[in-house]
Amino acid sequence: MGMGVKIRVWGDFALFSRPEMKVERCSYDVITPSAARGILEAVYWHPGLRWVVDKIYVKKPIRFTSVRRNEVKSKILASALLQAYNGGSKEPYISTKEDIVQRASLLLRDVEYVIEAHFDMTDRANAADNPGKFKDIIMRRLRRGECYHMPYLGCREFPANVCLCEETDIRTAYEEVEEKDLGFMLFDLDYSDRENIQPIFFRAVMRRGVIDLRNCEVVR
Repeated sequence: MGMGVKIRVWGDFALFSRPEMKVERCSYDVITPSAARGILEAVYWHPGLRWVVDKIYVKKPIRFTSVRRNEVKSKILASALLQAYNGGSKEPYISTKEDIVQRASLLLRDVEYVIEAHFDMTDRANAADNPGKFKDIIMRRLRRGECYHMPYLGCREFPANVCLCEETDIRTAYEEVEEKDLGFMLFDLDYSDRENIQPIFFRAVMRRGVIDLRNCEVVR
């Protein structure tokens, strides 16, 4: 196992979309491992390391709220962009007046997590790269609040606050709950075949407010 780190993540709203809900967006109960990894990569990404999420601590009670959001129902086709690039006369655009639609979304509100993770070195690391160097950079960036891009809680309109977690004894909102089954949740996407990217799921079980992802069984 590579070097580990714990970060505290919180925000006013979050939306970790369930893929089975096609039109109206509905959030999972807690942050998904892939969203947690995305936040870590916003803090520090390098081809020589790969982030692995070990545990998710749920620091605040799970609360939902429903809002209506403006979305567009169309996409610009790649063929239309290609025609415009090649000098076509028709300008590709989406008319918001015609294509805008209001959709209900079931969001999480007032969320806070501690993400415990480690990184492994990859074969893309160069001779000067080593775990100690990466760990120093990551800790320095966390203490300064530096990110490559704004980390977000599932959707870009819900920014995440991030800082280093230095608690040794992490308390959760569900200390008294021995076990809570959250059902199947998106674990990550399998990019092994770039032409056919597949979702991977796992059975999310929260024990005393902690979801342990180490050696969890995944299904496709």
